Amino acid sequence: MAKKKEIKCDIGKGCSGCFYFLGFLGASVYYISSTTGFWNGVVGVLKALVWPAFLVFELLKYVGA
Repeated sequence: MAKKKEIKCDIGKGCSGCFYFLGFLGASVYYISSTTGFWNGVVGVLKALVWPAFLVFELLKYVGA
């Protein structure tokens, strides 16, 4: 009797990384385009890495929590 191999497929696990990466690219373009010097551009890239934190902060400030 042949033993059957079980194949597990988790379809929805990779999608959030794609959206985060697209958000990172958009935030990088936004922050870098508004800079005047090299170090401001570096700070812009660092801000682009943590853009979800800025989004949640502003959302909570808007809601009043």
